[in-house]
Amino acid sequence: MSRPKKFVLLGATGSIGESTLRVLRKHPDKLELVGISAKQQAGKLAEIADEFSVPFACLEHPPPYEASFPENTELLCGQEGIQAMAALPEADLIVVAVVGAAGLVPTLAAVKEGKDVVLANKEALVVGGELVTQTAARHGARLIPADSEHNAVFQCLHGQPEKSLESIILTASGGPFRDLPEEDFQSITPERALSHPNWSMGKKISIDSATMANKALELIEAHWLFGLPPEKLEVVVHPSSLVHAIVRFVDGCCLAQLSPPSMTFALQNALLYPERVPGVDESMDFSNPLDLSFTPPCYDKFPCLRLGTDALAQGGTAPLIFNAANEIAVEAFLRNRIGFLEISDIIDHSLNTISNKQTGSLEELLELDAQVRQEASLRVEQTV
Repeated sequence: MSRPKKFVLLGATGSIGESTLRVLRKHPDKLELVGISAKQQAGKLAEIADEFSVPFACLEHPPPYEASFPENTELLCGQEGIQAMAALPEADLIVVAVVGAAGLVPTLAAVKEGKDVVLANKEALVVGGELVTQTAARHGARLIPADSEHNAVFQCLHGQPEKSLESIILTASGGPFRDLPEEDFQSITPERALSHPNWSMGKKISIDSATMANKALELIEAHWLFGLPPEKLEVVVHPSSLVHAIVRFVDGCCLAQLSPPSMTFALQNALLYPERVPGVDESMDFSNPLDLSFTPPCYDKFPCLRLGTDALAQGGTAPLIFNAANEIAVEAFLRNRIGFLEISDIIDHSLNTISNKQTGSLEELLELDAQVRQEASLRVEQTV
């Protein structure tokens, strides 16, 4: 019997982290948790460390109180701690499940050490796609996608000849406002936007789903993961969230991956790849009627999707600008400082204000990211 895969879970207290822990509980003989991190939920992180006897834990900032971490758990803090966790020598895999552009630095740290990265953070590739993919190739590290859509593509491509791929179709539920008349968008509140019909997700991703910015970010991620140009990447609205992606091959045949809307399916596939074993959640039930309908998205109704696809087509740092402005705008919306429609306005303003250019180094990317956030924050103040 082979030894368990040792892995680090960055973002252990979020929704993706919780789903990852469910996979771990199902397969303790195949997986071993050796490191965990969280932004600030010290108590919850300490509970995870205790349950799984985790030797290393990391918080973004020292806890404001004495968190009860187990004696055998070493607590690290800050960016240096996160990077140390991402490069932990004993780890076989690094699961990057932190939210937003914060995933770029630990992803780079992991691939520089030749670690395989289970990527559940699309922004790392949105912000630094060229840098991350080139660094991974140089150091022999694999990027294994764990987002449900990209993992679906990953599964469909397994065993296929390299030059057989023609195009990729990512599915979108359409979010909670798929059928809401456009004239009612002005009155959308954060509470309504957080109520996703199919998925249980964190606040940031839930808002991105409501604006469909999330699908734009996924298109950009797919470009870097699978090496296709923008014109060969598509989005279709699929309300039931049963089909996660469709792959079209050069001979015209299409393959689709289906599973119920739970992140445990994609995460288990990524963590245990290439092995398949019984899953955490129940599989598809074909004894009942299934809705497998697909429709094109409405770009006028969801301008964030249009802005993101335009940013992908522009290339350079346009995707970085799109992402940074979106993160600032979503945070402002969640704090009731701007309305739902102002999210796309702030992104549009940033894309038209800040010059798109080519940047190569991590330092340049982080500097531009900070500049975009500052500009977007000023725009928020002007909007309020």
